[in-house]
Amino acid sequence: MNDTYINPLSTRYASYAMQHIFSDDFKFITWRKLWIALATAQKELGLAITQEQIQQMQAKVSDIDYAACKRYELQFRHDVMAHIHAYGDQCPLAKPIIHLGATSCYVGDNTDIIVQKEALLLIKKWLVNAIAALHDLAEKHTSLPCLAYTHFQAAQPTTLGKRICLWIQDLLFDVEQLDFTLAGIKLLGCKGTTGTAASFLSLFDDNHEKVKQLEEKITKSLGFDASYPISGQTYSRKIDYFILSVLSGIAQSAYKFSNDIRLLSHLKEVDEPFEKSQIGSSAMAYKRNPMRSERIASLARHVTVSALNPALTASAQWLERTLDDSANRRIAIAEAFLATDAILQLVINVSRGLTVNPHVIKRNLHAELPFMATENVLMRTVKKGGNRQHLHERIRTLSIAAAARLKEGESVDLLADIADDKSFGVTKEELYDMLETENFTGRATEQAETFLQDVKKFLKQNEKLQGAKAEITV
Repeated sequence: MNDTYINPLSTRYASYAMQHIFSDDFKFITWRKLWIALATAQKELGLAITQEQIQQMQAKVSDIDYAACKRYELQFRHDVMAHIHAYGDQCPLAKPIIHLGATSCYVGDNTDIIVQKEALLLIKKWLVNAIAALHDLAEKHTSLPCLAYTHFQAAQPTTLGKRICLWIQDLLFDVEQLDFTLAGIKLLGCKGTTGTAASFLSLFDDNHEKVKQLEEKITKSLGFDASYPISGQTYSRKIDYFILSVLSGIAQSAYKFSNDIRLLSHLKEVDEPFEKSQIGSSAMAYKRNPMRSERIASLARHVTVSALNPALTASAQWLERTLDDSANRRIAIAEAFLATDAILQLVINVSRGLTVNPHVIKRNLHAELPFMATENVLMRTVKKGGNRQHLHERIRTLSIAAAARLKEGESVDLLADIADDKSFGVTKEELYDMLETENFTGRATEQAETFLQDVKKFLKQNEKLQGAKAEITV
């Protein structure tokens, strides 16, 4: 057992793939790729850098001596300088030209952008798989009537498929925001200590064109179309806010989904996956708690709150650079991505394994159907010439009285009460004819069917991202 704190996002929740993106290896190998890109571009533009120096750097790009890095960092109290020296020790020919003209943010900020772009692509894969799982579930139950709820009070019926479409639509909104944000992400580039590129201009003897070409070459070699045209020493911290806002939106959608599952589990209309040997409670052996949905809700709160960190960081930056962003960003950005990764795997797992209990759904619907029928009664009797306001008041009075008797344990027949009221002018038989469930779900089935056709198109466009395995560790 470890005797120091370990982040549960790594040990319990997040995928290996997301953890790797935020790992030291991914980060520091990317630093070295950036140094190679810088040296290569500088050589191509005429600086005295040899191919042998670049080859030596390339040979050691993934061979990081972490012990040496640690020793140097204790000496210098500067992580970038520590890695420059450790890399230089491994590449003695290249040591004089590593990081030439650059500032720490050249490797730090560009790597942060690369990491977040890679992480967003993984998040999109999870989103597509969550939508695919919910699409399959909605398609099975497009026409299954169920009681709808407003304020968690029984309301006009819908279909289960239509309800699931509400969850899908939220996730599709999230994909739109993710794609928009992803399309706008650029590299910092190589702009020096205050964003003016003065050091590079000096290296190239005041040749502005070569400095522009240097940044273009580096940007292209790292797989980006462009770098931000204006920056201080860092890229604008608003970019982090935009990215974490996407994650916050996903967390909000997942939170709503999980709350709905928890409510429906209480009603016994659905059950989330529950393994053969799973224990719901250490005390109450009969319990089958919706713990996966509860975990989604718990992690979603963390992600939603995490979006506040980059907002405050962006607003607190001083002039061209201040360092009060660094420690916060190391924690907030990684944790938001790891938690969102865990959330979406849970959404996929719950959606793929959700059990629907149609008999319970039918029983709950029919228990409330006479009350639901009152809206149809109102519409029909008004069409026959009744006074809408007067009849609404009569229905309200009769419904409240019937509900009160029901709570006292009496048997209640609200439709018989309405039939006995001469204001309505309808028979009990006419009222019972209205109780066919298809009379109450409106266009729910048609809406869901039309919507799911659009979802199919989306899934077809993202076919290559589907089929991902969602791992639930604990």
